[in-house]
Amino acid sequence: MVAELQFQDITKLYGDRAAVTNINLTVPAGSFTVLIGPSGCGKTTLLEIAAGLIHPTGGQVLLGGRRLTRPGPETAIVFQHHNLFEWMTVRDNVAFGLRAQGVKRAARRSRANKLLADVGLVEHANKLPRELSGGMRQRVAIARALVMNPQVLLLDEPFSSLDYQTRRVMQRYLLAMWHHAQATITMVTHDLDEALMLADQVVLISGSPGRMIEVIPIAIDRPRSPEDPRLKDIRSHLRHHLEREAVLDEFTAAEIAALDREGVTADL
Repeated sequence: MVAELQFQDITKLYGDRAAVTNINLTVPAGSFTVLIGPSGCGKTTLLEIAAGLIHPTGGQVLLGGRRLTRPGPETAIVFQHHNLFEWMTVRDNVAFGLRAQGVKRAARRSRANKLLADVGLVEHANKLPRELSGGMRQRVAIARALVMNPQVLLLDEPFSSLDYQTRRVMQRYLLAMWHHAQATITMVTHDLDEALMLADQVVLISGSPGRMIEVIPIAIDRPRSPEDPRLKDIRSHLRHHLEREAVLDEFTAAEIAALDREGVTADL
């Protein structure tokens, strides 16, 4: 059953350094939320907390009103690198979670084959990961994440290493898989086109430490084109946020003041 994901007053400290602070965010059930912010602002930290991989220093994450404290079948995460087992076939990689749960071999194969068919890879089921392209490997990684029917799918820049055209194809695959899985998705990306094509809402994070600045709804039917004129103002707002954050990260307050006097940062 699909469920709402809530971050309530999330703070994460590493020693004296705060990675994120006072994050309050609701990801509606069955929605697609994208997190955007500068590098090092704690976006991945939020995903890892939601997945139960690390614990927050303060606050809690709720799924359907129930507190999440450790990894479980209700959440799945896909990182930038596919992290497939290189010695296992594609089918066995997808079915790995089912095997760990004690599901019988025939049922594992059937479920894995169904997911591989959904991502157009069933004919590659007996190959090893090294025999696949980068886009194919990421499709396998997403299929593996979905094999346990998670309520929440967490994606940490899963297409960042792919070329432009492959990335666009993968985004369409992801939307199709999301439609079948009916999961609640939270995704991290630095690609503005990706955010505009996929998201129901975009969450702007500042850094560092990471703080939630704004939630921007995108109420435009899919499929979308990044060139859609209705997205122009949102794109400009997102670009402004990232560029301003880059300036704040790169320069001291005195340097920024000097740049402001010269008009260099006038449109940031």
